[in-house]
This record gives sequence, C-alpha cells and structure tokens, in this order.
Amino acid sequence: MASDFLFSLIKNELADIVGEDDITYRKAERIAYSMDSFLVTHKWLDGGLEPPLPDWIVQPESTEEVSQILKLASRHRIPVIPFGGGSGSQGGTTPLYGGIFVDMKKMNRILCIDETSLTVFAETGINGQRLEWALNKKGLTLGHYPASEYCATLGGYISARGAGTLSTKYGKAEEIVLTIEVVLPSGEIIKTLPVPRHACGPDLLQLFVGSEGTLGIITKAKMRLDPLPEIRSWRGYLFKDVKAGLDAGRQIMTRRVRPAVMRLYDENSTNRVVNKVLGFNLAGSCLVVGCDGEKDFVNLEMAKIKEICDTLEGRDLGPELGEHWWKHRYDFYFPGMGPTMLPGMAGTFETTTTFDRIYGLYLAKKNMIENEFKDWGAIYLAHFSHWFPWGVMVYDRFVIQKPPQDPHEYLQLHTEIWARAARTNIQYGGTLNDHHGIGIKLGWLMPEMYGGAFAVLQGIKNSIDPLGIMNPGKLGFRR
Repeated sequence: MASDFLFSLIKNELADIVGEDDITYRKAERIAYSMDSFLVTHKWLDGGLEPPLPDWIVQPESTEEVSQILKLASRHRIPVIPFGGGSGSQGGTTPLYGGIFVDMKKMNRILCIDETSLTVFAETGINGQRLEWALNKKGLTLGHYPASEYCATLGGYISARGAGTLSTKYGKAEEIVLTIEVVLPSGEIIKTLPVPRHACGPDLLQLFVGSEGTLGIITKAKMRLDPLPEIRSWRGYLFKDVKAGLDAGRQIMTRRVRPAVMRLYDENSTNRVVNKVLGFNLAGSCLVVGCDGEKDFVNLEMAKIKEICDTLEGRDLGPELGEHWWKHRYDFYFPGMGPTMLPGMAGTFETTTTFDRIYGLYLAKKNMIENEFKDWGAIYLAHFSHWFPWGVMVYDRFVIQKPPQDPHEYLQLHTEIWARAARTNIQYGGTLNDHHGIGIKLGWLMPEMYGGAFAVLQGIKNSIDPLGIMNPGKLGFRR
C-alpha cells in the first residue's frame, strides 16, 4: 500500500482517466475482487486472514483509457492485474503485490458481426453467454461452451487458452481467435495481423494468447464463428473399463471422425458423478458422444462411431443418456453435485498428452493420489473431454473431504498435492495444464516444464514488460 499522500495522488490521476464512477478503493470491494475461484485464497479469508488485496479497482470504457492507465502505472511502477469474470481457479488474478485491478467488463460491445466471413469483432470484457446469445439470434455460434460461460469473459477465454464442451470439433479459444488488439505495459496500442495463418515471421497473436495478462491487456478480439447446427445427435456407451474406452476414443479420432463432444468417464467418475447427476446406475466406464451439423453428415459420423464402439464391445446405451447429459452438462460443476468447496479441498489437474502415453499417465496419477494421500482420504476421479487428432486431455480431480483447517497447513497440503500431480504430468509427457491456465498455483513449476526454454520466455517478458508491472508473480516470471 502506498503512503496516504501517494495513494490519494494516484487515485486522483486514475479518476481523471476513467471518471469518479469507474474507480473504487473501498475495502469490501477490494476483498471481493481479490477472490477468483482459487480455493486457497478463500480458505485464507475463511480462516480469518487477509488475502492479498488490490489498492485500486478501475473500470475503463475504451482502449484509450486502458492505455492511459498503463502509462500511469509505468510512471509509478505500480502492478496492474487485468480482470474479467473472476472464474479462474489458478490464482491468475490474485494481487500478490497490490496495485491496480483493471476490470474489463464495461468494455463489452459487439463491434461487428461479419455474416459473410463468419467472424465477430468484440471488446474483450463481454460476457461469454451474452455474446453467444447475440450470435444465436443470427443463426451463428462461437462454438465455445465452457462451464464458466455464465461468468467468464471473452478476454478470459483467450488469456487462459480456454476450452469449451464442444472443443473437439470447434477448437479451443486459441484456435478460434483470429486477431487481437493489445495494450502493452508502456501504454502503446498494437494489433496483430488481420489473419492468423501467414508466412510473415513469428506469430505475435499466439504470444499474447495464454499469457494471462503478463504481457499486456487484450482489449478487442476477432473470433471465428460457425453456423448453428441443423441437428445435434447423441449416444451413450458403456465400456468394461477406462482403458477400453480410451481405445474407442483413440480410434474415433485417428480415423478422423469429428465428434463435437466425446466425454469418457473413468469407473470412479461414472459411479460417483455420472450416476448421481444423471440418475443412472452404471458400472464401468461411460462414454458420452455427440455430433452436430447437417443431418446427412451427422448420421454418417454417428454410424462410424457406433461401428467402432460395437467392435470394441461397448454397450450401446442409446441416445437418452447423451441427451440427458447435454441438458445437465453444467450441473456437474454446481455445489452438491460437482467440486468440493470449503471446508473441504479439491482441485483439477488436467493435462494433455499423446494417445500412446495417456493411460500410463492416468494410472500413475491415480495411484499416486490414492496411495500417497490416503491418510487424508483422498479420492481420485477422471474424465477425458478434449480430444485431438494425436491425443487427449485428462480432466482429473482430487477430493479431500476433511483437510487441515489451519490456513497455513491447508496451503501446505494443497501445494504438495499439486506439485506431485504436476510433476507426474511432466514425467509422462504431459503439460502443467490444458485450459485452466497457470496463475500462481502452477507458475513456480513453469521452469521445470520448459527447462532451458523458460529463459527464452523470461527474455520475452523482460523485453515487453521491463518494469515487471503486468500481473506480477504469475506464470513463473521474475518480478
């Protein structure tokens, strides 16, 4: 926290940029903004301790205002944390060193919907669900349906390389984005090239995608769209175990069938989650698969999928399970059905690797959690939900119903579990994360994942943000 005089001086300068109505520094709001979905900071507050707080919260209404805020921050060397919907789970917006929260939600305009090229150009503070509703009125879709879409913003999708339920067909955020406008830490406004695929040197677009606010603030983005599908068809299959289900998924992808959704639950998730949420009584590994688009194509794809699953002795559960799953797909994340909240402890370790390594990675993490943390009653659950032509993501979770209640001990256990899981991911050819981002939860492990290449990333950070003001403490970067 700055001295009273300097605090007031900076507050007045910020108010001059955004107006008195778009700045706040009241403690209650500073506490609220410091709480994204990172469980540990909630435990810190629940235990009577004060989490890291921002000093000021501003809500710019234009790119030019963002630029002026960053110029001010550079002049005073104040940390700046971009903020969207607060749905992140990795501590990506935790203000470790205080500073200015730049809440982007007033920059929420749709600037252009191009129905010829099927693109949308919008400000990045727009809520994902509101954007989707506007597109649907024109018969279009972003094709990005994350569980956080009621809360998350377009900028959040891009900044963390987000993935939605239909990513197997429509792609993750990094594949949907075409061009962006970014305000650099110096306040300079730049734009990436108007199209993403070019032979014009390194791709600046993908440098900022996934950077979690450490290199600048993304203010506008042009995204690829798709027509709303004519039909969406569903099927459920039950395999004897997850290994058989993984083989089915691999064959579907390597034969280049294009399901919109393919979600394979391991035996524990089928028993504890699928049966509970959907009201079934299944024993084994449940696969939900869906295709969408024009009717003729969908029927052909679903027939090929059935052929593969029948050959691998998957029990056909008919369309009802899949249809029911689609209608209730977000119920898995609501309290009472999904993630354990305080006073418990839970986390998602998701990672991506190639088909030849995924089963070994899954077994290693399952055995590690269930054996090394059995004294805490740790439960391991997994499903496989984002599939690629060469591999798949495992969305795996641990749950501890009765962790230590002292905030310091809670953080210590949380850190130990995440370190063991993340290092298992790396050992078996996976990454630290697939689409939830890195933040502070995994940032300290980034040098281990990248090895000598991390120095290259740090050099880029130093060049773009020499004062270290952009979201400091995240992605493992030095301040």
